[in-house]
Amino acid sequence: MTDKMFDLITIGESLIEFSTNQKLKDAECLHKYYGGDSLVAAIAARRLGSSVGFITCLGNDAYKEYMLNSWESEGLNTEHVKIVDENNGIYMVSRTPGEEKEFIYYRKKIAPAKLSIDDIDEEYIKKAKIIYATGVSQSLSIASREAVKKAFTIAKENGVITAYDPNYSSLISTPEDAKEYFEEIIELSDILFMSSKYDTKSIFEISSLENIIKNVADRGVETIVIKSSNDKGYHLNSQRVSTFIPFYTDHVVDTTSSGDAFNGAFLHAIANSYTPAEAAKIASIDAGLQAQGIGAIKSIPNRDEVYNIYKSEE
Repeated sequence: MTDKMFDLITIGESLIEFSTNQKLKDAECLHKYYGGDSLVAAIAARRLGSSVGFITCLGNDAYKEYMLNSWESEGLNTEHVKIVDENNGIYMVSRTPGEEKEFIYYRKKIAPAKLSIDDIDEEYIKKAKIIYATGVSQSLSIASREAVKKAFTIAKENGVITAYDPNYSSLISTPEDAKEYFEEIIELSDILFMSSKYDTKSIFEISSLENIIKNVADRGVETIVIKSSNDKGYHLNSQRVSTFIPFYTDHVVDTTSSGDAFNGAFLHAIANSYTPAEAAKIASIDAGLQAQGIGAIKSIPNRDEVYNIYKSEE
């Protein structure tokens, strides 16, 4: 095992992505890439210059070498990517101008569902500044839920920051499941990301963001970021001090995984000693640039693009 220290280690699924800017029924060609919420966060942080590891199970199918080679060319540490005899999951996304986004998932009995506590190496977790996982990571299987909890427990015991996003989607889980995942991990979490459109409505029975923030802070979460499309920005609360960071831009093409890109950029900045407010500004730029392209990962910006804007705005 490497002796290298990591700014961030993420845990979760990887999927093959097929995307198009036509309706799926009309598209004759789909662009191949890869996605998965924890993987998006990992690559967003990596493209900004962070050292990043990724923990997952990868299927031994026709896409295995493509994904491994792609991640290694990005500079991700893949020593805890385990190859298993299952297929990789697939999702298709269409973003046609003026139309609703289309999503199709094929993620039943896929390789990442094999993730278990055996894949969580204590020494590897202790090498990170931040450990990150999502409700999607937990939703893969009972074993994956146990893996996430083990990683967060090790992290908390060793002074490693933990970050969590419920990332609720009705295509993946039920509100009842999302509440279970949340309750299982929230008191082990230092940083919480939520969406006011999906997460807060599904997990809490209260609608006031102020009350939700107080509820979560009272449970020991130090930094809370609630993304609000209605308010066009991010409600940040750190150490019970609130700040609002507006979206970088209203001009977006495809918001697929822009929230995940935000999370990765935010955690990159925290790991590199930026304040939470500074981290949110950097992450807002990153997510805004990412949303101006199609697909989850191929449109994630690099360090120069983001920091040139950040420095000019400062």
